[in-house]
Amino acid sequence: MALVVVLGGFAAQPARAASEVEITQLRLERVGDDAYLNASVNFALSPLVEDALTKGIALYFVAEAELYRKRWWWTDQLMGQAVRYMRLSYQPLTRRWRLVVSSTPIGNMGLSTLLSQNFDTLDEALEMIKRLGRLRLGNADEFGGDPLLAVVFRFKLDTSQLPRPFQIGVVGHSDWNIAVERSLSLPMENSK
Repeated sequence: MALVVVLGGFAAQPARAASEVEITQLRLERVGDDAYLNASVNFALSPLVEDALTKGIALYFVAEAELYRKRWWWTDQLMGQAVRYMRLSYQPLTRRWRLVVSSTPIGNMGLSTLLSQNFDTLDEALEMIKRLGRLRLGNADEFGGDPLLAVVFRFKLDTSQLPRPFQIGVVGHSDWNIAVERSLSLPMENSK
């Protein structure tokens, strides 16, 4: 019964167009023997999504990066990839925002590595989600001396992780559509 009341509150709000999601920075760098991708994403949560967060619904974000070596005689060769999973939730008792970051899907994970951090405001937590630093793509020596490497970067709000009733209501609703993908060629910069 309580779930119906909560869902009814979300349905009564007017639908608004989702904000634009854009990638503001992509940088491929070499640090020692490793290659990393640094990215910055810009987006804003709609009032509907913020309301769901403050009512205890956790949001799951996924950032994926793939690095390819271009080949003229065949399809591009996948050289490295990285995925970062992030869960943002509101803790009503402490009135703080909690961000959990992992390289494996967040859920019933058992013995996996997690980084958890608390924030006083939603804006502080979102800034950490928007700045994706050091996505490790592999050993830089394996990429050869190519001046430009093809990078595919994806960032999205993973609505498949939402509770089942929300998954049904999210279909076709632009407020929940936070996703961007970009493919481009980048030089490997040496870190100082």
